[in-house]
Amino acid sequence: MPVTVVRFNLVEPGATPASLSDRYKAALEMAAYADDRGMTTVQTEEHHGAANNWLPSPFTFAGAVFGATRRIAVTVSAIIGPLHDPLRLAEDIAVLDLLSGGRLVTVAGIGYRPEEYELFDVEWKRRGRLQDELLETLLKAWSGEEFEYRGRTVRVTPRPFSDPHPLLLVGGSSKAAARRAARLGLPFFPSAHLPELEAYYKERLVEYGTQGWTMMPPAVTPLLHLAEDPDRAWAEHGEHFLHEARTYASWQSSDIRSAVRSAATTVDELRAEGVYRIMTPDECLKQGLDNYVLHPLSGGMPVDEGWRSMHLFCENVLPRLKDR
Repeated sequence: MPVTVVRFNLVEPGATPASLSDRYKAALEMAAYADDRGMTTVQTEEHHGAANNWLPSPFTFAGAVFGATRRIAVTVSAIIGPLHDPLRLAEDIAVLDLLSGGRLVTVAGIGYRPEEYELFDVEWKRRGRLQDELLETLLKAWSGEEFEYRGRTVRVTPRPFSDPHPLLLVGGSSKAAARRAARLGLPFFPSAHLPELEAYYKERLVEYGTQGWTMMPPAVTPLLHLAEDPDRAWAEHGEHFLHEARTYASWQSSDIRSAVRSAATTVDELRAEGVYRIMTPDECLKQGLDNYVLHPLSGGMPVDEGWRSMHLFCENVLPRLKDR
């Protein structure tokens, strides 16, 4: 059966505290509904200081999802590793791993927005070294044993639920990220369909004498929204998808490769491009995808419209995927 994902970044341009609170609560209710219907994963992410209120605290959100669900995994894809204190992050992930019984998946990248580093007074030029330190520290901390950290002997408790440690992947689209993953024997999560980078990662595994695997996005990874009348949905709500697409595009330089990168500047261009797709349940089934990524609250989408998409997918698509 294909992997089924519901993605939340909780964007809402011009939100009030009350409207954003309602959006957060709706996302948790949607996560519980997805869990009850047998979806595979909730995916969330991390960005800071965004004018449209992009979620900055994915682990806090993950903890709330775990409290509302029983089976569904939460993938944080991705954290901006160098912005986190290594010891505190080791504790936070261990606690979430214990709370969830091993349902947390963390993808650690280094980000691509210098302004996020400025916000936390972290030096952009040191991001590679900081990422190395973070990953190495997490692996040592989760052993439960004492280790040397910045000239001190430390020990982090409690140990996580997962053995040998919570699932941790290295994300990125560069050879440096692939080398980092291979050196540490960690799985690699390319940010786009990049077979040549996967091959490079496998070569480095041999070089370092480590073991690992790749979780690579398919060549086609559309973000989906279900509607009985796609033309109506594009006309009424296409602006929300375009807002998210343009926000991503404004953040990413030409050398950044992403599975969901868009060059569209209008709703019509976005629709023709196919990165975001609004379709009926029957059209969705005909896609024949390996991964179905539902994005019900994209770009400030009204909560009621998000629920319509969730219901159409879970009641009219998901059962038929299970029968295949």
